Amino acid sequence: MARQKEVFNAVEWKIRVADGSSETLVPEAGLASRLWLGVKNMIGGLVLKVWRFLEKAWDLGVDDPRKVIHCLKVGIALTVVSLFYYTRPLYEGVGGNSMWAIMTVVVVFENTVGATIAKCLNRVFGTLLAGFLALGVHWIASQSGEKLEPLIAGASLFLLASAATFSRFIPTFKARFDYGALIFILTFSLVTVSGYRVDKLFNMAHQRISTIVIGTSLCILVSMLIRPIWAGKDLYNLIIRNMDKLANSIDGSVAEYFNRSGGLTDCEEEAQKVFLGYKCVLNTKATEESMANFARWEPAHGHFNFRHPWKQYLKVGAAVRRCAYCIEALNACINSENQASEFIKKLLGNTCLRVSSNSSSVVKELAKIIKTMKKSSTIDLLVEEMNAAVKELKDDLKSLSLSEAGTSENKRTEKISSKPAAAIPLMGMISMVSFASFQIEIASRIESIVEAVEELANLAEFEHPEKNKQNQANIKVAANEQNDEETKV
Repeated sequence: MARQKEVFNAVEWKIRVADGSSETLVPEAGLASRLWLGVKNMIGGLVLKVWRFLEKAWDLGVDDPRKVIHCLKVGIALTVVSLFYYTRPLYEGVGGNSMWAIMTVVVVFENTVGATIAKCLNRVFGTLLAGFLALGVHWIASQSGEKLEPLIAGASLFLLASAATFSRFIPTFKARFDYGALIFILTFSLVTVSGYRVDKLFNMAHQRISTIVIGTSLCILVSMLIRPIWAGKDLYNLIIRNMDKLANSIDGSVAEYFNRSGGLTDCEEEAQKVFLGYKCVLNTKATEESMANFARWEPAHGHFNFRHPWKQYLKVGAAVRRCAYCIEALNACINSENQASEFIKKLLGNTCLRVSSNSSSVVKELAKIIKTMKKSSTIDLLVEEMNAAVKELKDDLKSLSLSEAGTSENKRTEKISSKPAAAIPLMGMISMVSFASFQIEIASRIESIVEAVEELANLAEFEHPEKNKQNQANIKVAANEQNDEETKV
């Protein structure tokens, strides 16, 4: 039996046990305990979030180790340039402006070599041009007297800053020299305004330019010598990946459409899983333009010369995207509520699959041309096979339209004779014809990709397959002759 009583507005419980003794139960946790529990839960949640963040950071580094290498390169550059601040002889050589070298490394060091060189050269030339103009304006203003000096300095600042700002709206200038224009405005403003009060303006400008040159030179050396990441190489790989995704999407979209009626092979089932890769192709325009812009700043590396036609890669990428937009339309046909009947799919199925197979073969061969940097001896044959398949598909569509015309005539006859006639569903036929028409358009746009890749091969002077075979034959002949001479000896 238990009894209850109130003590200081709290509840206390006593329980009598079998031996006659009693035990008092402690009341529930008070305010302090609840606060401690809340703090403990908050700390636990914070630790869990930090752990999840570390897991994501680890996965990011594992997926792309180049990002980790870039972080280490930035740390190396900052450590080396900080010696100009910590070492007294170097500090006295550049004066108190050694901090500008550290700031330069922080703002110009980018992930790729091309981006780093572009920002470094923009910063150097923007600083030099602004410094020389500011010194000239300062000299002219100082020779004009105390009353005219601030007016001349202010007017020059207004005109040059306005002109440099307007240049940043010009698309061709903005693409390559936007950062340089920004540095020009900043440097000219600082030197012009400070020059009105600073007596030793030339020494200050000389020290700042020197530290900026030191910082930019160090960034370029570290970026190029320690595991360089080339923007041109990234653009090259991106175009190849997009073409492979496009080829898989062409096969996969047709396989997905005809899968509604069954009868697919294992290869078509595999293509069906990856046919949505074209969506990635549609969103790469900005990335391609940025990479091509930075690649033009890079020196010769690997298979790429200094004057490599990077702009032509943009034309290839644009042609690939135009083809991907048609695949988007094919996807709309796949998801349409009005689907063609199995009878119509059987009429056009084999021809559509043949067109998609030939089209994807052409795209894969074009990707191989870019990857190996060798012209193909089979690309013309593949294009002819694709065009032959397209012609066959057009003929099938004509026969289907004649069949529909005959069905309409039968319907009119049926009204008179009251005899049944076999009819092709109109909406299903429209869906099938639309799908086939988009396939024909894709084949037409693939020919524009062929033209862009052939132009790239000519501009970049890709190796011709006949010359390659001739060189290999000459090597074999020379090796055989050498073996014969050794045998005679």
